Amino acid sequence: MNKLMLSKTMAIIGFVAMLLGAIDPLEGSIVIVMGAWLLALGAMFLQHRYRRWLYLSALMIVLGVAVMLILTWMGGIGGDTGRPMALGLFALPYPIGWVMGLVVAILMFRDLVKTGTVKQGNTAS
Repeated sequence: MNKLMLSKTMAIIGFVAMLLGAIDPLEGSIVIVMGAWLLALGAMFLQHRYRRWLYLSALMIVLGVAVMLILTWMGGIGGDTGRPMALGLFALPYPIGWVMGLVVAILMFRDLVKTGTVKQGNTAS
């Protein structure tokens, strides 16, 4: 398998993992983190112009998931825990990075189709 095909495959698997992990954002967060890094790694190997945005997205997802897991480990927020609900704002990089990653991935795939590095339409001869 050549480098170009491997890079595209990694990006597609990462994109799908990010979508599937969103079914349950807490338990699926690890799947989303791995998918975001696969997507960023695929963009890095492709040397795509949006790769830095995907790096940022993956980093935001990791930071947000880390905060979310720490808050969960501490017993949660709000209610009778004694911790304010405002602490949940520190987990905002997770959904922001997730949305940013999906949008940038769609733009990247659109560019790949436009440039002809991905076959489009009827490929039957």
